[in-house]
Amino acid sequence: MAELVLDEIDVPLRSFDLGLTLEVDGVVALVGPSGAGKSTILRVIAGLVTPRSGTVSVAGVTWFDGARGVDVPVDRRAVGFLFQDYALFPHLTVRQNIEYSRRHDADAYLERFRIRELAGARPAELSGGERQRAALARALARDPEVLLLDEPLSALDTNTKATVRRELQELLAELEIPTLFVTHDFEDAAALAERVGVLVEGKLRQIGPTRDLVAQPADPFVASFTGANLLRGQVVDSSNGIARVRLQDGSVVSTAEPAAGEVVVAVYPWDVTVSTEPPHDSALNVIGAPIATIAELGNRVRVGVGPVSAEITTESLRRLDLRVGQPVYAAFKATGTRVLASDS
Repeated sequence: MAELVLDEIDVPLRSFDLGLTLEVDGVVALVGPSGAGKSTILRVIAGLVTPRSGTVSVAGVTWFDGARGVDVPVDRRAVGFLFQDYALFPHLTVRQNIEYSRRHDADAYLERFRIRELAGARPAELSGGERQRAALARALARDPEVLLLDEPLSALDTNTKATVRRELQELLAELEIPTLFVTHDFEDAAALAERVGVLVEGKLRQIGPTRDLVAQPADPFVASFTGANLLRGQVVDSSNGIARVRLQDGSVVSTAEPAAGEVVVAVYPWDVTVSTEPPHDSALNVIGAPIATIAELGNRVRVGVGPVSAEITTESLRRLDLRVGQPVYAAFKATGTRVLASDS
């Protein structure tokens, strides 16, 4: 597979400079908050934004080199670009949108994306999922060497999103071109990408397989973005491989990781259990508090208890007859925590 390489890209933005070195071979996602510079990176690759310095190359061919004055025009960069709002031409039919690049007849793409019956429809007549399929078909009909996706699922409602995400997952697995997509949703990134990078204020905090970001987050922001509860406090004792951390509310939790000074203890919701009676296992950290929130997400439920959120099954929710305001106990093992240096 060809490789997309961005080397020391530097782009001045409003409140910070975007600085990035990145290799894309396969499917890579960049996640981060709004305004982190994610979409700018896509526009740099497509030639829509000119960096101050750095290089962009695909399959060994240079598209941009600030030092050498190389800047391949937009129309000569073999890029398939799925914009956040899909950017279909409203006056053209689905077939005409797909054939706009004049590279291919639309029939194969209409069939591939299961939109043959929509060939004569215009974008205003399509649902969100149908517009995305049409936009993807148009992007791939250009025979791109690189596929760029800008928030590909953000415009979809919850029901449509689940279906389209599965379809997109299957499509990306079939492609043999470097694909870079950006999103603010870590769950989307984890489902679709082989590697995920966390971008904050133009800088890449960490990149790797999802399992690595969850198992060893580089800092509290990465841990929070991957879904962890963050418990901030001061180490008050460390012995026999167990450190005790006094949290800001005065409670104390234990961790099996080395810790000293001010730290952030991260624990993921799926490592937290909820019970209506206090656990009698001394190896557990236990937080007793009324339930603050209950949010059902498919067959899983997020339950907010004091400073932590626990993830349980809908069956457990009903079996325990949990409700907001009910006193419960959230418990997690010391071995289920990760200790990060404080970012305060």
